Amino acid sequence: MGIMDGKVALISGGAEGIGGTAGQRFVEEGGSVMLGDIQLEKAQAHAAALGDHAAAIQLDVRNLDDWETAVAATKEQFGKITTLFNVAGISEPGSVDEVDLDSWNRTIDINLHGTFNGCRVALPAIIESGEDGSIVNIGSMLAMRPGAQFAAYCASKAAVTSLSKSLALHCAAEKYPVRVNTVHPGAIDTPMYQRYLAAYPGPHDEAVEVFNRNHPINRVGLATEVADAMLWLASDASSFTTANDITVDGGGSYRE
Repeated sequence: MGIMDGKVALISGGAEGIGGTAGQRFVEEGGSVMLGDIQLEKAQAHAAALGDHAAAIQLDVRNLDDWETAVAATKEQFGKITTLFNVAGISEPGSVDEVDLDSWNRTIDINLHGTFNGCRVALPAIIESGEDGSIVNIGSMLAMRPGAQFAAYCASKAAVTSLSKSLALHCAAEKYPVRVNTVHPGAIDTPMYQRYLAAYPGPHDEAVEVFNRNHPINRVGLATEVADAMLWLASDASSFTTANDITVDGGGSYRE
């Protein structure tokens, strides 16, 4: 018996990183997953490795039609949806006066509009399951404590945080059996983090130390550490938890 027995999750950004790891952990704990990602081949390979309780589908989170297709495919494959993990996102540096406008719009479109689209389309399907459901959106420690050089990312993730609380209160007021929470990771060792290390202008070890220092625990996190927090929020163990923020950031939200 696993904590996800009988549950079915649709995961955006499910090909790799936090989303891919959350999919793996969900299956390991007895559930089934549809891995939605713009990187379809990676998502298909990951689903194949996870076995019969995983499948993959093309999902550009900016496209409402893609979401409709992904939700329908999940229901057809696994019979229902009980869980939505909104993980897909991007991070591109730029202060308010320097950020490229295309980068700003792209970040808001993927991180905020993509999360909104997922919530809008998946919520009726979760309610339709007739079971207790959960939506987990991915924020960031930079939503809690912004950084000067990440204007679009901070703004998008702060908006996701507020959106999550609004939806949680709406579900409670309407007596929908769906809880909505936000997980706020710090720097996590994923392909996104590795790209930042590669782009750092100095030595690799120096780049690692810079990221480590942003977390009082003095290291970056692991995708499994974030995924396990997501699974707890999707499980019946968190049945009285909604409109909440769970930080998985090594204390980074409260750094000096």
